[in-house]
Amino acid sequence: MLKTALCAALALLGLPSGARAEPMQWSSIRDGSLYLRPAQPDTLRISWSPAWQSDANREKLYLLAPDGQLARQLDIRADQAYGEQDIALAPAADDYRLQIPGYSFRGFTVSHQDSTAAQFEPTKVHFSAEVRSGAELFFKVAAGERAILAGKYYGGVSLLQASRLSDGAKVRLALEQHGDYGQFDQVALPPAERDEVWRLSLGGAGKAAFWLDGTANLFAQDARQLQPLRLPRGEVRLHLQAPLLGPTPRLGIALPYAQPPSSTFGLLQAIDARAANFYSFVDVIEQEPEREIGFRRLYRERFNIDRDITLLAGTGRRPVLAADAQSLAGLDAWLADSARLPGQGLHYLAFADEPNLNYPDYATYAAYFDRMLAQVKANPEARAAGVRIAMPASSRLLDGPFRIGAGQRRGIDWARKLLARHGDDIDALAWHEWMVRDLLATRRYRDSVRAAAELVGLDATGRPRKALLLSQTNISSGPDLSPYQQDTHYAGLWWASVAINASADGQLDMLNWFQAADEPGYPKGMLAQRSASQFSLKPVAVAQQFIARHWLATVQALDNPAFEVDALAMREAGRHSLLGVNKAARAQAVSLEGPPELCRAAPFALSLLGPDDQPRAASVECRDGRVRFELPGETLFALTWNAL
Repeated sequence: MLKTALCAALALLGLPSGARAEPMQWSSIRDGSLYLRPAQPDTLRISWSPAWQSDANREKLYLLAPDGQLARQLDIRADQAYGEQDIALAPAADDYRLQIPGYSFRGFTVSHQDSTAAQFEPTKVHFSAEVRSGAELFFKVAAGERAILAGKYYGGVSLLQASRLSDGAKVRLALEQHGDYGQFDQVALPPAERDEVWRLSLGGAGKAAFWLDGTANLFAQDARQLQPLRLPRGEVRLHLQAPLLGPTPRLGIALPYAQPPSSTFGLLQAIDARAANFYSFVDVIEQEPEREIGFRRLYRERFNIDRDITLLAGTGRRPVLAADAQSLAGLDAWLADSARLPGQGLHYLAFADEPNLNYPDYATYAAYFDRMLAQVKANPEARAAGVRIAMPASSRLLDGPFRIGAGQRRGIDWARKLLARHGDDIDALAWHEWMVRDLLATRRYRDSVRAAAELVGLDATGRPRKALLLSQTNISSGPDLSPYQQDTHYAGLWWASVAINASADGQLDMLNWFQAADEPGYPKGMLAQRSASQFSLKPVAVAQQFIARHWLATVQALDNPAFEVDALAMREAGRHSLLGVNKAARAQAVSLEGPPELCRAAPFALSLLGPDDQPRAASVECRDGRVRFELPGETLFALTWNAL
């Protein structure tokens, strides 16, 4: 991020911003929001260059109009390492929002005239930009606010220095290297009785992570452009249509490879999962046959989980297996256990965990897959017991995994090859989706489900020919987690949005959050562990509880032109449910239009789940065939009614 010399001089000299119309540039943004308020017609120029693995990854940038509607979507193909795009901005009294969603694989440089007021909102904990030496920005702290300046070291910027313009008071924050990704450094700023402007100097060059707590997390290149965001109320016009599109997926979680503590039973029942992801360690089950029977039976009988997927691995989730005696013996033991399980259900089996990430190459994995598949087909009891073959359980589907050579390792490409070779013996396409961390980018889940359905093809009824299993997902992969996301209401907003987008076409069979409970180094569960035997629901679990309460069997067609509000219409027997989420801070006026007799279906019930994570009822009106209600910012909602 670079402040032009002229802008710096104007700010320091107090000259009017209209003294000259000069370009203002924001360099190499990787993750964050840029708010823009043009005083006169302007052209937003966006250019990009590769940062890491750009040849394996597409990008989508979003420009929102001041009313929150999508003004422009910028689609960048994987083969577009470099590029440039101009977008016209009309003058506005309120703020446009340019969203550069992380994790991005390119650095984006944005330029505009200095007559356009611009403020940057960086992401928290994750790095937001790559800066040159000597970069400076300004921020404002309102009177009485107890603001905190925070940052994290990523091998680039190692020092944050803030100085208050009114009296020269200084604060210095050295950024240290921490063992856990979620750890960072912070320092309190002295409060004041009046609004104060601070200059932030970034020490060093390269990746930069900095942000503010306790005040608006907004930075400007020109101090006079610091101002509260103007976000007028949005309008959401939904149209319920007659067609039924297909079943909703079973929502689930990744459950532990062990009997869970009895203290978690009530919490797991509150989550109300209907699907599960398991690991089976071939070296363990080979030595201890029937070891898994107890907890697999518990999950089936106590928690009503009748669809699951198991990933074969070694102890500690070791991902690379060979078709040797140990793996084959472990596979046989797992098949025998599955045949002993009581009750009905489907048990999908994936022979490896994210092979496109972990195996040395496709040929090695394909040879292993061939041998393991033959072993399953040789077992006459497997299919009768509900065992089904899923593949490839890839790391991401449309884009590459996080490793060198990712362009040759896209999950959809490996799946296509396996289908060509073993199509008749494969029952499901499974994948894991990671690093779609931005709330506005969750619509990419719908893209991946549609691409998966296109790959496997549709039958005469319009259903995918193979089950589609999004068997693991989370905001971030591995331990690269932000507590601002994982441990807050943000995770609930994100999970609701993902569930809605992934389910919107009625083509997905399973969607699992990874994982059930926090683990050391991996605090990404739905349950937080407070002690050896004490657990509690995290905000994402509260959201899942809310979602499950209003989750019905079938997806109904819904027209939703809004961008900041996601919604899913569902129907089951004589009930209707409209589940949605407002991902923006602005309030929204929502209306639902349906058949002319819709209002005769009263009473309508509206339930909201906001940042306090406490469900509450809200008022709703219906007249002239249209349901109307007010939706606060950053809130889940469920509108329910009985069919006529």
